[in-house]
Amino acid sequence: MTVNTQRITQFQRDQLTFDVLDTGPLDGQPFVLLHGFPETNKSWQQTADILNAQGFRTYAVNQRGYSLGARPRNRRDYRSSALVEDVHTLLKLIGQPVYLVGHDWGAVIAWDIAQRYPEKIKHLISVSVPHKAAFMRSMLSSTQLFKSYYMGLFQLPKIPELFFTRLSKIGLGLLKNSGMTEQQLKDFQQEIVEEKRLSTALNWYRGIPFSSNKYLTQPVKVPTLFIWGKHDSAIGEKSVQLNRQYVDAPYTEVIMDATHWIPVQNAQQLSEHILQAIAA
Repeated sequence: MTVNTQRITQFQRDQLTFDVLDTGPLDGQPFVLLHGFPETNKSWQQTADILNAQGFRTYAVNQRGYSLGARPRNRRDYRSSALVEDVHTLLKLIGQPVYLVGHDWGAVIAWDIAQRYPEKIKHLISVSVPHKAAFMRSMLSSTQLFKSYYMGLFQLPKIPELFFTRLSKIGLGLLKNSGMTEQQLKDFQQEIVEEKRLSTALNWYRGIPFSSNKYLTQPVKVPTLFIWGKHDSAIGEKSVQLNRQYVDAPYTEVIMDATHWIPVQNAQQLSEHILQAIAA
């Protein structure tokens, strides 16, 4: 195994170029930080700063659809296996097991990577979104299906784009109701809408029908920290309660007085929970 001692600001897979914010000591133990929708790798800046100050190296990647050089138009190109292999390519470049942190859609991919490549993961940290099987089961026994209405809406052609452009009061209102701050809304307008990432970011939802459920119920077998905000408008408590059933390894659960947007709004607390869990 060759450990990388050079900065990784970009990497390539299948003629796509991914952007990475690689910060912290070059010899620091590595964290890989995966953002969700509708944010970029900049959402991890505060968390990365804290981890860097503690001697860790962080790689915050702009994932497929968000890196300006990695925006295929075909929705099938956003199936889960492709998204997983994008990150796996980065893990191979890093050259040693990592602490893997994912939020929102980034958490979905983090769970998948932990299932398929457990030897690459020292500790899984999932923020806001539980194991996919827990999430799916919760739809049958709680209000989760109602909370997840937007997942169906975002799979429609063109209409979601209209909500965030021509009918922006509606789209921005949905984000504000989810707990986003005014600054987050401004960041979304700049980074996602004005920088032309909206349609390809939405393709993560449009790629769902092309994604395999082969590993759906497979438990994760790496140490796991799961963090959820009790004011989360997208993820209900039932899936949180079911989550531990899908981790066959040391498992820690933290429920915060927070919204869905923990990495941006609660970076200090999040970092403290992470550092405590990996030190245990």
